[in-house]
Amino acid sequence: MGKEWLERFKEQKAAILGLALILLFALAGIFAEQIAPHDPYAVAITKKLLPPGGDFLMGTDQLGRCIFSRILYGIRTSLATAVAATALMVLIGLPLGIVAGYVGGAADNLVMRLADIASSFPSSLLALAIVGVMGPSLVNIVMVFVVLWWAPFARIVRSSVVKLKESAFVMAAEAAGSSRGTIVYKHILLNSISPIIVLATLRIAAVIMHVAAFSFIGLGSQPPAADWGVMLNDSRPFLTSHPLMMLWPGLAIVVSVFAFNLVGEGLNDALLPTSGSTVVVKEEANG
Repeated sequence: MGKEWLERFKEQKAAILGLALILLFALAGIFAEQIAPHDPYAVAITKKLLPPGGDFLMGTDQLGRCIFSRILYGIRTSLATAVAATALMVLIGLPLGIVAGYVGGAADNLVMRLADIASSFPSSLLALAIVGVMGPSLVNIVMVFVVLWWAPFARIVRSSVVKLKESAFVMAAEAAGSSRGTIVYKHILLNSISPIIVLATLRIAAVIMHVAAFSFIGLGSQPPAADWGVMLNDSRPFLTSHPLMMLWPGLAIVVSVFAFNLVGEGLNDALLPTSGSTVVVKEEANG
């Protein structure tokens, strides 16, 4: 099966392009200290608002800081935050979905009602309320999305588990005396992981956008953080006079989100070539 989906994924040229872009961003973020030509936090008023060229590949901002260096360091904030947040969503939703689907009964009802409650809250409005009480913070914003966005993962896993536990190979494993843990891991979890991978990839893109949006309005990362949303906010007063200040961080957000969406769609077609792909896309959109 692994070879089959890998061959199908290789046929997705757009997804391969997206994966290459993600790897490029990841490597640039990991080696930002070695690649960045300047300290992203070093202020040099005499060099403020310089156009691209010379020692400053993308120019400088209103404080004379190197935009290219800040973009590189911003990769760490954006990608690391998005991946960590999505991993937490999976760690919450995956076991709850397995319990709901495999155990059923009261456990199923409890998990699904919790998922309904989590899905009923507008995530952006709740984030604004939390920030209003606890103060602007990237951690506060991320935790709101983790608490609310685990529900689609739980629903997808539950749906897969309900189907799988009635399958012949699972019933054969039960008849052979396999433990519940072995059945859940070998026969259920490994066979229901595909939609989780697809949804997680798409969810990373969503987190990147939301984190940048909240940083842009001053509720996420705070200045002088090298964050793409913060950079967009800093460039607002110079939109007409120095539009490139806004172009670079905006382009970084667009390209990274586009790359993850390409990979997500490619994985969708490779891992879920049947009707299951439709379920994942709908769950992701509704999440």
